[in-house]
Amino acid sequence: MGQFPQMRFPTLSDEHLSRYFRIVGEGIVVNSHLDLLKWMQGEMQYYLPHEIMLAVWGEGEENSLRHDLVSALPGVRTNYLQSEDLLALQQNLYGCWVGLGRVPFRLNLGECIFRPDKLASHCAFGRAIYGMQSLLIHGINDNRGGQDCLYIIFSSTASLDNSGLSAIESLLPYLDTALRRVAPLPSSAMTGFLANSEKDPGLKGSETESSEDHGLSKREDEILDWVKKGKSNAEIGSILGISPFTVKNHMRRIFKKLEVNNRVQAISKSAQGRPD
Repeated sequence: MGQFPQMRFPTLSDEHLSRYFRIVGEGIVVNSHLDLLKWMQGEMQYYLPHEIMLAVWGEGEENSLRHDLVSALPGVRTNYLQSEDLLALQQNLYGCWVGLGRVPFRLNLGECIFRPDKLASHCAFGRAIYGMQSLLIHGINDNRGGQDCLYIIFSSTASLDNSGLSAIESLLPYLDTALRRVAPLPSSAMTGFLANSEKDPGLKGSETESSEDHGLSKREDEILDWVKKGKSNAEIGSILGISPFTVKNHMRRIFKKLEVNNRVQAISKSAQGRPD
């Protein structure tokens, strides 16, 4: 079993311990990219605040790479980015990780040799990097498969502290396991994946089908779930592939059905179960 430096269980409060095990439990049941996105945007943000998670794997410093992006930012999707564009970034950070003894480390974006200028001209990922300030990097050493996977967390937070290093060291095995269970996306981007997910009722419900609680539709229930995670209308719209205006309209209907006036009241009311 792995070790948990700086996050040893005796040092965690009951609240932190409960949150930690909730995160682990939710990670165990991740089976799709949508599950992975929800998991990464949920309580994981408490320990690893970030906007973009990039996984890059291949034959160490060889030129053959594969990658996966997980982000709620508009257009920042796996299929909008070519692995070849990541070669300089991967080689730089992989070399640092190996040189440091394969331990997690952090960087300010300005300290990274890789610059996003070229990427910014043709993909949303490159443009989004300009809004990031710090990176958290760790990897999984795969002795069996021989393909180390490097995980790069991009955050708009000015400086991630030591707690982030401890968190990524403790949580990365679960993240890596979850990612390995998720099948690669087809040629369409995540936005198309979300837009067409009505073909698979397990991905999202219809607009009209009601949930058991408070008469909310499946879509309204889904939006309220993102509200509970602290997401704004714009962020929810980006995640679900709909406009912020549509999210706002859904929120109005949610308020009306729950007989509340704001998001805080809606969260509290929904937690009470079905109305009398």
